[in-house]
Amino acid sequence: MFPRLLELGPLTVYSYGVLLAAAYLFALYFAVRRARRFGLDGNRVLDLGIYLIISALVGAKLLLLIVDFDFFRRNPAELWTLARSGGVFYGGLVLAFAVGMWYMRKHRLPVWPTADAIAPGIALGHIIGRFGCLLAGCCYGTPTSLPWGITFSDAFAAANVGTPLHVALHPTQLYEAGAAVLILLFLLTTETFWRRHAGWTFWVYILLYGASRFVIEMFRGDPRGFTMGFSTSQWIAMVLVPLSLVVLFVLSRRAPEAAPEVKAAPASKRKRGR
Repeated sequence: MFPRLLELGPLTVYSYGVLLAAAYLFALYFAVRRARRFGLDGNRVLDLGIYLIISALVGAKLLLLIVDFDFFRRNPAELWTLARSGGVFYGGLVLAFAVGMWYMRKHRLPVWPTADAIAPGIALGHIIGRFGCLLAGCCYGTPTSLPWGITFSDAFAAANVGTPLHVALHPTQLYEAGAAVLILLFLLTTETFWRRHAGWTFWVYILLYGASRFVIEMFRGDPRGFTMGFSTSQWIAMVLVPLSLVVLFVLSRRAPEAAPEVKAAPASKRKRGR
């Protein structure tokens, strides 16, 4: 596709980096806006979001280092590529979850209502980020004869992330972006019900993302570490999906809570938001 957005002399602007930054910024904005609407401390949630972004970046790169440890051990000079790599999404999600729990408890933010406010923002950011993967040529699929297969032809993508050229591949980047769109719409359209049980929106996101990621991994063609026939992300999904089902069952047994009152935005803000 278009791994390099533009080149200005010695300066190269990479499309993946631009869209990854956009993904984090839009996710953060959406999460803070939702948090304020549901009566949470917007400034605290903004700070939390920054911590989550940093930990997500670090966690994603750490898991990539673990998954491709043999490669980096044999080619230590390639360690610098971690700086410009997006990493493995699940690594970022797991570390961000741990850091988020620590931050919320330290600053006495209500854990599950805050997680519920943030979860749709994660899905929104994921949508944007996967389009960055598409442009960069990473996270590509296996060869396919289906009519919607996509063919890459940029030599830089092949040299940078190993994208197969001139071969129709499953558009796994679009599969995952499409799944994230459906998850986001589902979370938002059913939120009135879910918010009666604090934490439900977040764990429904974990459940749906884990299930969709497990399936999409079957069509991925990029090297990403396998154990006993399953990729690293599939193993993580096999932990998180049952865990989310257990947590959702526990939450469903609790008495429903009154949903927080949604605060209407001031008239001037509503106008600017159109």
